[in-house]
Amino acid sequence: MRLFWLAIGFLAVAAAAAGVVLPLLPTTPFLLVAAFAFARSSPRLEAWLLQHPRFGPLIVDWRTEGAIGRRTKAIALATMAATPGVTWALGGSGTILAIQVAVLSVCALFIASRPAPTRR
Repeated sequence: MRLFWLAIGFLAVAAAAAGVVLPLLPTTPFLLVAAFAFARSSPRLEAWLLQHPRFGPLIVDWRTEGAIGRRTKAIALATMAATPGVTWALGGSGTILAIQVAVLSVCALFIASRPAPTRR
């Protein structure tokens, strides 16, 4: 099982790295999955993620408080709001747009409902 979680962790880190450069691919959810997987497979890699200067605080905030920082929340919500417009501009079908709006609306409500971290 350890190798399974290790593989999931590395795949999640790879997806997060892709999300850094691809505008519509999120980074943070993949890092949360990686931290979860590394917690079950490699304390050293989990510590590396938690101590990362850029991403560590996001993971710690989520783990301890279920919190999302204001800046991260604003970027996520703005990206979600822009996505249907990009799909429409690229000629996406009405069905695809409707599905996107429905799914992104639920995700946006969840993100908006998360508190801001108290430790900052």
